[in-house]
Amino acid sequence: MSESFHIISDGSCDLPADLAEEKNITVVPFYVSFDDEHYFKENVEIGIRDFYQMMVDQKGVYPKSSMPSIRDYEEAFLPFAEAGTPVICICITTKFSGSMQSALNARALVREAYPQAEITVIDATVNTVLQGQYVLEAAALRDSKTSYQDTVARLEEIKSTGRIFFTVGNMEYLKHGGRIGKVAAIAGSVLDIRPVITLKQGEIFPSGMDRGRKRTTRKALDLLLEYLRESSLGIECYSLAVGYGYDREEGKAFRDHALAVLQEKGYDIREMPLYQIGATIGVHTGPYPLGFGIIEKGIHP
Repeated sequence: MSESFHIISDGSCDLPADLAEEKNITVVPFYVSFDDEHYFKENVEIGIRDFYQMMVDQKGVYPKSSMPSIRDYEEAFLPFAEAGTPVICICITTKFSGSMQSALNARALVREAYPQAEITVIDATVNTVLQGQYVLEAAALRDSKTSYQDTVARLEEIKSTGRIFFTVGNMEYLKHGGRIGKVAAIAGSVLDIRPVITLKQGEIFPSGMDRGRKRTTRKALDLLLEYLRESSLGIECYSLAVGYGYDREEGKAFRDHALAVLQEKGYDIREMPLYQIGATIGVHTGPYPLGFGIIEKGIHP
């Protein structure tokens, strides 16, 4: 299939492999390790389900993720540089990873051999399922025959609208990974207190604390409803998805409940994709992250 430009993303986008293939998106994997010694390519050498199963089975073991190397990106870019096909490469927020720097370094190397190569590297300022939605919007723009430059410009316009509203099973992984700063570590020692977190423009912000899963998931839904109420756009102008970790059944129940509540409140929405949050973020959240990703669509209906 010929294309006007090609889309590449790092593995933080958490797109299912079959969907990435269907949309003609190249994913450059992150690595994950359980012992600081052996690193496995996510979705290539270790599946996401296996990653979470190991976390659940090995309580007290904190896995680590590692960004794609310059060489990984170079290998992804080269075939398109050789073919003269422009590339848009979308990377996880630079606040969380040096993945984008690897991509920029790889671009410089590729351009030494192919000076005319067009490779635009974009800081998504988001991650995980929300990054995946952003990447899918890039694909939608490409497939609608939007030009390369106009697609880059539109992607820069919409990324600030991205939000993740989520909760986790407990505070331990956030604390261990050093991500807890603004999420009020002192509450972590209180029995069954869990945070509700908003991610926007590359950083995490505390959006409340509560006891128990039901209350924190309800707060995540309340944050989504508040975002929609404050928006000047209708829900049809947004890409909205649910992300879950280890427990798919919990994710489905959460998604179905959210759809019912949205419909009760008059929002015309019939479906919401359900994606598994990958290892890149799972190492920081533990096995039970759950929440919403929302971002403005590149093309309004």
